[in-house]
Amino acid sequence: MDYVNLGRSGLKVSRICLGCMSYGDPARGMQGWSLDEAASRPFFRHALEAGINFFDTANVYSDGSSEEITGRALRDMASRDEIVIATKAYFAWRNAPNTGYLSRKALFHAIDDSLARLGTDYVDLYQIHRFDDSTPVEETMEALHDIVKAGKARYIGASSMEAWRFAKMQHAAERNGWTRFVSMQPQYNLLYREEEREMLPLCVDQGVGVIPWSPLARGKLTRDWAVETVRSQQDPVARRLFAASEQQDRGIVEAVQRIASDRGIPRAQVALAWMLTKPAITSPIVGATKSEHLADAIAALDVSLSDAEIAALEAPYVPHPVNGLAVPRSADPLKVSVTGAA
Repeated sequence: MDYVNLGRSGLKVSRICLGCMSYGDPARGMQGWSLDEAASRPFFRHALEAGINFFDTANVYSDGSSEEITGRALRDMASRDEIVIATKAYFAWRNAPNTGYLSRKALFHAIDDSLARLGTDYVDLYQIHRFDDSTPVEETMEALHDIVKAGKARYIGASSMEAWRFAKMQHAAERNGWTRFVSMQPQYNLLYREEEREMLPLCVDQGVGVIPWSPLARGKLTRDWAVETVRSQQDPVARRLFAASEQQDRGIVEAVQRIASDRGIPRAQVALAWMLTKPAITSPIVGATKSEHLADAIAALDVSLSDAEIAALEAPYVPHPVNGLAVPRSADPLKVSVTGAA
């Protein structure tokens, strides 16, 4: 396993991050495809044995049970000083005022709840799950700074938002001497490359590590076009993310299949190897519910694609509608669906 710095920070993370959204009590939340604790533990063991030290979860995954399962597994299997635990906050955890989003009150409550579920005194990377346009950026950034200074988080990061909003938040922190984000977690994969226009160049210029979610496009890059899975049938987020450009996307999926077939390797390895060629990318967040998912992610580190193969994978891409940045809210701003949110 290779290890790299997360952005310009001194934090060393593995080149593959295990995404833990797939691990949670199926009875809590709305993810019928998540694995319970007993089924989840072998994946943590496999990851650690392969040298993966980076684990990403969030307070809303399976109503908090993902954090509980992740925390217990890592306490049992790893040394706390050797691993990097990342979690996120934003989504409302209850339909009531101040139970979500990025106010000072909500963030301080959310971090304490996450630490209790994870069973740790601190998280290594505390991320805002989305941008909150109802809270001043100065309030959010100062609260995150104070969480770091209180020792509850070592670093902070952000997830999907417009590049100008991310720059605005970083500027607020710099202007006031507060902690800056060291990472950005955007949606990025062969089927969705819109982040190449502004966000990825911004991160490279500013020394921000990029840890993409959905690097395999909810598994669409790993199977024949018409094949459905339990998750794809139950995941409305996937339909919203990819429905607008299905015909163009099909050509990309077929290019992945051709190269994988020519090489005699699984398609997941090709799709991840492509991503790992991009200088902006620090550590793709890979979910795993079958043993081959994690095995393919690790094997992708040793796959070297030719210039011709990279060109063939990228050629079918056409501009896509921007998506994944905001999560629709109902007329009541406190009600939000987080099914499958990455």
